[in-house]
Amino acid sequence: MRTIVRHRNELVAAASQHVQHMHKALTQMNLQIHHVINDITGVTGLAIVDAILAGQRDGTELAKLRNPHIKADTETIRKSLEGNWRPEHLFTLGQSRDLYRIYQQQIVNCDLEIEKMLSQFEPRIDPAERPLPPDRKRNRAGKKRRQKNGHPHPEFDLRTEAYKLFGVDVTQIPGLEENALPLFSEVGRDMSRWPTAGQFVSWLALCPDNDISAGKVLWRAARRVKNRAGHIFRLAAFSLHHSRTPLGNYLRRMKTKLGPEGATMATAHKIAVIFYTMVKIQVEYDETLWAARDAQREKRLEARLKRQATRLGYQLVPIEPKEAA
Repeated sequence: MRTIVRHRNELVAAASQHVQHMHKALTQMNLQIHHVINDITGVTGLAIVDAILAGQRDGTELAKLRNPHIKADTETIRKSLEGNWRPEHLFTLGQSRDLYRIYQQQIVNCDLEIEKMLSQFEPRIDPAERPLPPDRKRNRAGKKRRQKNGHPHPEFDLRTEAYKLFGVDVTQIPGLEENALPLFSEVGRDMSRWPTAGQFVSWLALCPDNDISAGKVLWRAARRVKNRAGHIFRLAAFSLHHSRTPLGNYLRRMKTKLGPEGATMATAHKIAVIFYTMVKIQVEYDETLWAARDAQREKRLEARLKRQATRLGYQLVPIEPKEAA
């Protein structure tokens, strides 16, 4: 399964290259549709590209292919479809579109093979006896994410399968929504191989490495080890820059202290510890525990400010809250 998952990641990377080639061909024809809609490989984007390759050049007719959920209006889409329609760029656009669809079909084939492999693993838990916890992230978004690669089995649910494998819902950890199966293929679910969380994150190369000689630190930096599982945790941390979750707040707070690279490493370290704890002791992710830590941090900050004020000869006076009118 590890081999198939890694191969699937390579196919995804190859497909993304052909999406970039489609963007380049559109830009060279002075078409700006890929700047108006967020995803050229979505329903609207592919429908417009297919119509262009079929010979349609009227921007008004192309704009009618707009999906109602697209934020850009019809007139904006029409203006973005005024180009020079050079034949050499139309040729490269068609080639890139076809290759993208070929890779998407191969990704689906990998998904089907992974689905068959998953049935060979004994589940840790039966969702019928212990139902899957509510998906808090889906409730925030209001709907389930769409599948773009056309998986032929819509009943296959990645979150349910990960829940059966791990025994806990690791997809509720911010940043790990789509990385449960890659983590299972790289790490597995037997955490006894790492007696402590510290040994687990050390194996992932998510902790600093100190070169000490005679009690003096000669060199301190991130460990230069290539670990695929550690890379997954770093990607999960990097995706939280605009997240409103406690882990997203932690990443931004660490960024002011350690810089972007150090903040990503520190957040990946914390995500890995949460993952290790959940899988090892079989406990669900509880976001409310962060409130107690935030309160403790506020108390430490207040005590530090009071000490600094006292040292400078000042006294902090709290402001009374204003009464509601």
